[in-house]
Amino acid sequence: MVDSQYYLPNSICISKLDCKEAFELLSSKEKLYAHYLSRAAWYGGLVVLLQTSPESPEIYVLLQKLFRKQTPAELEKVASEAGLTSEEYKAVLVYAAGFYANMGNYKSFGDTKFIPNLPKEKLKALVWKSKAFQENSVEMESLWKSCSQLLFSLEDRQKQLGLGQDGITTYFSGNCCLEDAKLAQKFLDSQNLSAYNTRLFKREPEAGKQVYEVRLASAMKTDCAGDGEGQTRCGRYDFEDAVFTVRRGDYAPLMEKVTKNLEKAKTFASNENEVRMLEEYAKSFSSGSLDAHKEGSRFWIKDKGPIVESYIGFIESYRDPFGSRGEFEGFVAVVNKAMSARFTQLVSMAEVLLPELPWPAAFEKDHFLRPDFTSLDVLTFAGSGIPSGINIPNYDDIRQTEGFKNVSLGNVLAVGSVTRKEDLTFLEEDIKDLYLKLVGPAFEVQVGLHELLGHGSGKLFVQDSKGNFNFDKGSVIIPHTGEVISSWYKESETWDSKFSTIASSYEECRAECVGIYMCLNKEVLSIFGHENEDAEDVMYINWLNMVRAGLLGLEFYTPESKTWRQAHMRGRFVILRVLLEAGEGLVTLKETTGADGRPDMVISLDRTKIKTVGKNAIEKFLCKLQVYKSIADVEGGRALYDGYSEATSDSPHDFLRIRETVLLRKVARKLFVQANTTVKAGEKVELVEYESTAAGLVQSNTDRFQEEAEELERHLVELSSQDVSCWC
Repeated sequence: MVDSQYYLPNSICISKLDCKEAFELLSSKEKLYAHYLSRAAWYGGLVVLLQTSPESPEIYVLLQKLFRKQTPAELEKVASEAGLTSEEYKAVLVYAAGFYANMGNYKSFGDTKFIPNLPKEKLKALVWKSKAFQENSVEMESLWKSCSQLLFSLEDRQKQLGLGQDGITTYFSGNCCLEDAKLAQKFLDSQNLSAYNTRLFKREPEAGKQVYEVRLASAMKTDCAGDGEGQTRCGRYDFEDAVFTVRRGDYAPLMEKVTKNLEKAKTFASNENEVRMLEEYAKSFSSGSLDAHKEGSRFWIKDKGPIVESYIGFIESYRDPFGSRGEFEGFVAVVNKAMSARFTQLVSMAEVLLPELPWPAAFEKDHFLRPDFTSLDVLTFAGSGIPSGINIPNYDDIRQTEGFKNVSLGNVLAVGSVTRKEDLTFLEEDIKDLYLKLVGPAFEVQVGLHELLGHGSGKLFVQDSKGNFNFDKGSVIIPHTGEVISSWYKESETWDSKFSTIASSYEECRAECVGIYMCLNKEVLSIFGHENEDAEDVMYINWLNMVRAGLLGLEFYTPESKTWRQAHMRGRFVILRVLLEAGEGLVTLKETTGADGRPDMVISLDRTKIKTVGKNAIEKFLCKLQVYKSIADVEGGRALYDGYSEATSDSPHDFLRIRETVLLRKVARKLFVQANTTVKAGEKVELVEYESTAAGLVQSNTDRFQEEAEELERHLVELSSQDVSCWC
């Protein structure tokens, strides 16, 4: 039998992201703006297939052709004729739904591969019986041959994403290792080039020198400058006994469609900031210029309180094994005014709350740049997964001096926190009802604090190109050592480039710590409508939820390589370790036997000690996290973070044995069904919704590109085929 962590169960929970009420309140112009932004996001989201695994594009095309010719209901009869049981056909639908939701065959949350939960011969029989195969057997058989082996393969290296022998990645060619990634980062830093929209390919040596190709995502394929573009950084460079060639044109056909739809959206923009923002984004996706995307982000920050909010580009670096390259994502959402009012109130208190964070004033930004903080109902979220909240842009220089925005995704929170009691693991029975009642409100508080005061806090100490410092070098003292600081960021260095492989998880852990630390503040809880006993319960459930999440995080640890596959869950495990280390009975883990006779666990959190033992432990740890980040002390930061990240069998807790129990009791992560928008005659935009089932999720994706399906599928196969030799 296949290990259950490598397939999605037929019982997986699937929920609809409901945005109908918010969408219908938009004006005709706003609906058109949202529609074309959504189209840009959906086209760009297909890039994730090419960023995930070599086989993902062909699997996508195979599924699209299968379900475009016959709906899930029509294929059910074909499946029966092909010899599939009803459960086996449901497994096909669940696999397809999971593939679309993750935009690839690796889980966006955990980076683990998943395969269809039925025999390979059964899936082949269905394909061969399908209308798509009957009408074009040569094309379908070719697709099957190109992807079926990897579709089902669970060889050790293919079980998870990673670099070199640790896993699969398409951010780097298959012959790249960590040393290649480090050298490439040094080269990019030397040219003041960001890695966000790049991939790295290691070519055959020339004249004894190693050769690398840095490929920029762009619609343009030529390396010479276009009209009004100025000088490009494309070209050939000698660097440290190696040769680097910077080229454009990665994902070109998809980037072109993104750009065209942004141009259409611009027609319906509501103000000049939105117009300039879209112009710069289009320039970035056309030319490959990250500077243009940064400029667009500046206009985005200035666009305060839009009714239709969006962001698009190469954003989060969680899935790059080196931690510097961004995965494409784009979202379009409508403001929820009632919920946004709470977040606006939180922003207004930020300057009072920030000094309460446990680090000296010198380690906080000189001026708090008040961001927009809105609650949004998601209309479109294209990428590998949907978060609960976002703090962007991720460009350090902009965040430090110009500002950022926070968004809480209200309709994601509303359905994401809903849990069936039978799925609620590792908690004492007498606390489950309170947990189910308050985990949603508690998580809302956590997301707000995590995004605004977590990601929005803290200063980076930088020396600019003229030798000037943004801090008093002689007087700033490291709190836990009493020493004057001796390290900082040079102008071309960023948080991601310095802390690389741990940067994303370290930062998520820091933000999570801020969330549980600041939720002890009664004024904060009052903003969210929690007073007195209710406030105490919400605070307790928030801490309990974090402790439980730390335990669940063990699912995302790979003992064989001692690596973590998910940034947030690693951070939550680190917090669990910190709270266990605090002792005094604050947190206890008890190994038990469940009612089914199999191993189980029970978590206990002493709520009377949260404000004393718990607060003290997080206070000390959080201060160190911020200080190491501020002063660019990679060695100190890695030692601290890697130390708490260790999952060993040493006493007092055998985390490797506990991990087996976590895997035994794991519940599959929820999938979301999203709506589509269509433009009818007279430029009337209609919202098309789908049922909360695997079939509904599949149908939403096959409907999404009906008019250009064959063209898109051809592009994806061509883009995948051109690099097929790079992954072996």
